[in-house]
Amino acid sequence: MFKTYLRLLGFAKPLQQYAIPYFFYSLLYALFNSCTFLLIIPILNTMFDADYAFQRVDALPPFEPNSEYFTALFNFAYTQLFAEFRIANVLILLAAIAVASSFLSNLFRYLGAWTVEKLRTRTLQRIRNEMFTRVVDMHAGYFSDQRKGDIISKITSDVNVVQFCITNTLQVAFREPFLIIFYLIMMIGISWELSLFSFFYLPVVALLIGSIVKRLRHPALTNQQRMGELVSALDESLAGIKVIKSYNAAGYVKRKFYDLNADLSRITLSMARRQQLASPMSEFLGIAAVGVMLVFGGSLVVKGSLDAGGFIAFIAMFSQITRPVRTFIDQFANINQGIAAGERIFSIIDTRSEIEDKAGAQQLAGLKESIEFRDVHFSYDGSREVIDGVSFQIRRGQTVALVGPSGGGKSTLSELIPRFYDPTAGDILIDGIPLRDYTQESLRAHLSVVSQDTVLFNDTIESNIAMGRPGASHNEIVRAARIANADDFIRETPEGYATNIGDRGAKLSGGQRQRLSIARAILKNPDILILDEATSALDTESEKLVQEALNKLLVGRTSIVIAHRLSTIHNADLIVVVDHGRIAEQGTHAELMARGGLYAKLIEMQSFE
Repeated sequence: MFKTYLRLLGFAKPLQQYAIPYFFYSLLYALFNSCTFLLIIPILNTMFDADYAFQRVDALPPFEPNSEYFTALFNFAYTQLFAEFRIANVLILLAAIAVASSFLSNLFRYLGAWTVEKLRTRTLQRIRNEMFTRVVDMHAGYFSDQRKGDIISKITSDVNVVQFCITNTLQVAFREPFLIIFYLIMMIGISWELSLFSFFYLPVVALLIGSIVKRLRHPALTNQQRMGELVSALDESLAGIKVIKSYNAAGYVKRKFYDLNADLSRITLSMARRQQLASPMSEFLGIAAVGVMLVFGGSLVVKGSLDAGGFIAFIAMFSQITRPVRTFIDQFANINQGIAAGERIFSIIDTRSEIEDKAGAQQLAGLKESIEFRDVHFSYDGSREVIDGVSFQIRRGQTVALVGPSGGGKSTLSELIPRFYDPTAGDILIDGIPLRDYTQESLRAHLSVVSQDTVLFNDTIESNIAMGRPGASHNEIVRAARIANADDFIRETPEGYATNIGDRGAKLSGGQRQRLSIARAILKNPDILILDEATSALDTESEKLVQEALNKLLVGRTSIVIAHRLSTIHNADLIVVVDHGRIAEQGTHAELMARGGLYAKLIEMQSFE
């Protein structure tokens, strides 16, 4: 737990940049805040003590931590300002000092709060950047095992909880302790007998509130987990809204969301009950203590060992000291919750993908000769092998088609090339060098993937195409769109290339989205192109337009084509038939048809469709 706390503080570096000014702001705030209450003594004595007599003080009195010192200090100030004693002058001076003291107290309070706000904002920025970087750099397999909503929850709500853990550190270290210390010093100066009672009573308050705080950590962790599940359910529902409506499954989805929301609310209320109990409890205990002090302190006033002004000032300060004590303990509760959230955050930051750890340092300048699969094995979970001993070669400039029954491993093979995953055994080599020896960035700079599931972003058409090559000119983007048969429909949109296409390209048809994806690949102009059933989800008209665009894209490139409709790959240089993770046969279309094997059967089956 303490180790997690120290790691969280690491995001606040350089901490001294904020801690040093906050130290002085807190010190001065506590000083002027507590001094304001001491002004009660001369005000009351001046106005209501019939025996009060002003005493001139011509020299600055030496400091002593008691009420007599502050009375002498006030008399010295009055002597310097006024020639003769008048009650009106005393009240004017007291009012001016009270206003000035309150102004300075709140000024330093504001400066301290602003310092903490800067610390909070910068820390939050660093944590979110670090988490997003880790998530984006994670290997593709990580997202197969994680709920997207849970990741979003960690980056948003968990980070917000963590920031209080960090910023409250300064308050726990400086502001509240300074307030408590100054109040205690001045209370002792007024009456050590009443202060002795406070020393025994305040720890009782702290223990009672602390017992509530200790019970918050486990519900806080559960609350964060439930929030992740709720965000996941929300994300899934919004992404699949058309399917939900088409199957009349809204009732099922609502019940699932309602159950999660009810559980989250129950946990939140349980936490709130404990948190909200702390304030009324401390206030009740404070009032009860004041009741005891009224009796005890009143007897001291009657005996003459304590004046009335000092007694009232003491009660005022005692009623205030319970607030920083309560705040101090509440801040510890926030720190505990922040540490719990920090552990969830570090579960992402500490995840080191095998792909990242084995990333090489060699730069891929471009494909010169071939891509070779050499006895490649792959398993997602370490049990059943999805790819089992696959070996074949793709020469530069060739188009190689991967075909076979669904679930045979075609897409998995294609995903090994951009290193979304690494083989569990065997090697994939580019120009004789294993993929893992190249940096991922240089490898992916020379390839593009056009898949059945087109990924577009809530941005303009131009920005989505330009993602293939940031910095491309508008004319280059238009040229790529024309080659992809996309320019005509783009110009028909309300704002042309500046048209926003909505979340995941929802404002476009499937064929239009696919052609934008092809335009993106054309603009990038990759050495290696992977087409993963890019036309399988399209209608006949859209498929024709997209296939024309793909044929233009394939010219002069090394291409791996995963085809559902086998009629589109007759002209491939090599057809590799994959079945149950193994190569059943390979050759040209004519060779495989003459062989009469699995490929010929698949062609025959499709001819009857």
